Amino acid sequence: MISGNERAASLVIRHEVRPTDKDDYEMWLKSIATEAQRFAGHMGVNIIRPHNSTGSYTIVLRFDSDERLDSWLQSDTRKRFINEIRPTLVNGEELEMHTGLEYWFTPPAEHRLQARPFKQFLITLSAIFPLTVVLPWVLHPVFDYVPLLGRPIINNFILAVVIVYLMVYVIMPRYTRLVSRWLFQ
Repeated sequence: MISGNERAASLVIRHEVRPTDKDDYEMWLKSIATEAQRFAGHMGVNIIRPHNSTGSYTIVLRFDSDERLDSWLQSDTRKRFINEIRPTLVNGEELEMHTGLEYWFTPPAEHRLQARPFKQFLITLSAIFPLTVVLPWVLHPVFDYVPLLGRPIINNFILAVVIVYLMVYVIMPRYTRLVSRWLFQ
């Protein structure tokens, strides 16, 4: 688990579903995802469905802090949902906490899915390039107004901090979810 209130937390959940219960599990999955969205700090959910004959689902749940993620994990709502679905699971559930970039391109699975390097390059470039064009233009008035911030090393550092922050916490979690089908083909 991560420390600090200001850092997002991701929970990776693995469920092995009995083949005869996949339809019930899919309905359950939609219901619990809807409930999780109602909790404070919820930042999104990504579901990786089985790619072969196994019933192995991977769910990535993101909250804006580990405290809010813990609140969801300990909630009566989640406990009720887990008790409801437990009979359809082969081995119960596996939970792992993650932070930062490690889950962007290599989600865990039985046969580890890995985006091809050229796809990682294209996704990352298409997210960073617009930021490197727009952010200097947007922050230029601030750099002009405060001369100390206008020094090359300082303004480059500020731009790097803003770009990395936006990439880690705002853009890439949503962007990779949006293009995940293409990314992992």
